Amino acid sequence: MANAAQSTATVKKPEKNEKFSSGFASWVMILAIIAGICIYKFIFGDPANFIGGDPENQPIQGGARQYLGIIYHGGFVVPILLSLVIMTIAFSIERYLTISKASGKTNVNAFIAKIRAHLRSNNIDAAIRECDTQRGSVANVVKSTLFRYKEMEAATHMDVDQRILAIQQEVEESTNLELPMLEKNLVVLATMGSVSTLVALFGTVLGMIRAFAALGAGGAPDSSELATGISEALINTALGIGNAAVAIVMYNVFTTKIDKITYAIDEASYSIVQTFAEKYK
Repeated sequence: MANAAQSTATVKKPEKNEKFSSGFASWVMILAIIAGICIYKFIFGDPANFIGGDPENQPIQGGARQYLGIIYHGGFVVPILLSLVIMTIAFSIERYLTISKASGKTNVNAFIAKIRAHLRSNNIDAAIRECDTQRGSVANVVKSTLFRYKEMEAATHMDVDQRILAIQQEVEESTNLELPMLEKNLVVLATMGSVSTLVALFGTVLGMIRAFAALGAGGAPDSSELATGISEALINTALGIGNAAVAIVMYNVFTTKIDKITYAIDEASYSIVQTFAEKYK
């Protein structure tokens, strides 16, 4: 009964994490959009950044306020890109904290070495206690597998191959419960890598349209409109490409960390299965 209750708790936990993660993602996106608009309007669009205190005028010359005013003149695409930047930062921090926690309290390789040592000495209870100390996704899978290991030791009515298969199935089930939590929200970072570039391209096109409209106006070209259009294009390009680069780098960093965790799970699980096979075959 205790094992059944523990198994039920293990199944429910990822469901709660999934609901929390989904809610977190929705709230982050909403708050990022609000924050992006507020930063654009009240920081970049601060009247003190412009000549005569009018955001429609050119930015004041010199200092940081000039650059804030220039960014403000990037147009309505700027707050969209700012929202995407905030999302990238927020999800990068969230994934870093989640994956770091999943790795456990100590080095994963050292943890696996301890588990192997306990298995060699046939001290399964000590290995389980080591999992309680380590915590994290690797420890969760190993602990669940060790409990099934102990169950299969007592299941003398089954042949060895059936018991080994049962242990392997436990590894797969436990891993399938842990991996979605690690991969959650990575799709957002992957999406930022492409969407930011497309939004930046959209803003660039609008800026160039504005610049060429100033050139094509009757009479002498409006140098102010021409400069504004070009700056709008370049600002949107810089923001979008910069955010896309950060998102892609962070996505690759986190997928690499997840691959290491998955490899550690496979390594530890293989040791458990092999120990059981050597002992009973």
